[in-house]
Order: sequence, then C-alpha cells, then structure tokens
Amino acid sequence: MNRLFEIIYILMNKSTVTAKELAERFEVSQRTIYRDIDNLSLAGIPVYTSKGKGGGIHLMEDFVLDKSLLSEKEQSEILFALHGLSAVKAVDTGDILKKLSSLFQKDATLWLEVDFSDWSYRNGNLFEILKTGILEKRVVEFDYYSSGGVKTHRLFEPVQLWFKHRAWYVKGYCMIRKDMRLFRLSRMLNPVLTDTVYPKRDLLAAMTGGETEAVPSKQDILLKLKVSSEMTFRIYDEFSEEHIEKLPDGSFLVTAFWPEDEWVYSFILSFGECAEVLEPPHIKERIMEKLQKSLKNYL
Repeated sequence: MNRLFEIIYILMNKSTVTAKELAERFEVSQRTIYRDIDNLSLAGIPVYTSKGKGGGIHLMEDFVLDKSLLSEKEQSEILFALHGLSAVKAVDTGDILKKLSSLFQKDATLWLEVDFSDWSYRNGNLFEILKTGILEKRVVEFDYYSSGGVKTHRLFEPVQLWFKHRAWYVKGYCMIRKDMRLFRLSRMLNPVLTDTVYPKRDLLAAMTGGETEAVPSKQDILLKLKVSSEMTFRIYDEFSEEHIEKLPDGSFLVTAFWPEDEWVYSFILSFGECAEVLEPPHIKERIMEKLQKSLKNYL
C-alpha cells in the first residue's frame, strides 16, 4: 500500500514516468510495477501506460486525488490536524504534509506553533523525553522536589502529559511509591529516558482517585479583587470577560474560583499596590501578613 501511494504521489509530480524508473526506485521488478498499475486502475485511479518515444506511465490530465476520495473541507481538516501534530512534535509529519499538500494541491499553511517551555525553563528536552517515554512505553528517571521542598529520585512510567491551571504535569506510575502519581514538570530535574520498557497497563483508568505529588488538595475559594485601571492589560490577560466588572472610577472588580494555595497568594501580590482583596476576609488577612513579613526584610 505504501508503494501504491508513493506511485500516485510521483505521478502527480511528474507528467510521465517509466516502469524501469519506478522499478529501480522501489527495488522491485518491472513486472511488479505493472501489477501495481493494474491494481491502481482497478481501484478507480485513472492511470495509463503509453508506448513509443516519450511513453511511459501517467495519470489522466488534471486528476486530483481528493476529487475521488475527500471533500474540500475534509482535505483542510486533515492538513490542519497534521499541522497540530507537527506543532506539538507528536510525530514526524514533515513528509506526510508535503505529500498530502501535493496530492490535495493545497499550500501547507503553518497555522499553529507551540513552544512548551517558558523563558527560563531548565529542562529544554523534558517534553521530548516524556513524549518518547509515553509513545514507546519506556521508563523515565528524574529527581523531583515536592511542594514541601523535599528532593527524591524517581523511576516513572509516563502515560499522559496534562495541562492544568497554567502548569504542565505528567500522569503515570511511580515505581518507587508503587502507585499512580501526578508530577509537576517545573519541579522535575535531570530527566533521563531509560531503555527499560514497562508493561502495558490501564494507567488512565487507574488515575481516578490516584494520589498526587504535584497538586496538594486545597479547598476552592471565591476570590474577589478590586484592581486599579493601571493593570488593565493584565485584567484581560488573566480573567475571562464574564468575571470582569468595570467600576465607575475606572478600576475593575474581578472574581475567580480557585483553590487556595501559595500560587494564589503570589498571584495577588504580583499586582502590588494596584490590587485589593475584598473577599474572602481570611485571604485579605493572609496577604497583609505576607506584606508585613516582606516589609521587615527592608527595615
């Protein structure tokens, strides 16, 4: 089937090609090539042979494969999907995109680009290691810092990359703890892809109710902030429109339903003097405590 597809691709890029040329390319006999041509013809592909000078194998003029198999929308969806895979580097799609773009007679528009790392990411190849580990079912070895700052060494069977609440995580089976775990990528150091292949498991199903090394369980809170107009650019970056209310003085009332943790405190403090916690009261007190402790460092 790969050879038949390749023959069509070649014929669509060349007006005529000889059986000898195809036989040499695929390292088969000319008799095999003629059998392939017969099979393509039986499949409804308008491929012909001609004898004499300038003769050879060719397709009907103006033939486009998509008219036989795929609608205009289906072609575009296939190319878009392949671009998405290319952007996240899930598979090597370069050759496939080139061939299908030619077959569909469409430009391969690069519509999506994804960069998994932030500006100061310490493990530039971490995503590549985890992706390979997941696809090839290979054990990954790494050092990990827990939320409490404790460093441990892990052997891990990765099953799925997961993006949640502005951070990347990996789900899988920890061979040290002998249980399912969820690790935050920003806390993983010195990743190594081992040659050890792990057995097939129903890891995704097992993740239900599994423990986590990355996200301590916290109660969600309804947070209300008053933010000055100086932070307008951040308001529309950080919050969805339905959670933003513009006040008469130009400031904003914003709401969010988030788990209470250190990230929430840091997020509020990042607005500096431009933000005031309105609710809940205990969060307001917690921010005041942090500001007072911070101030002592400068007295």
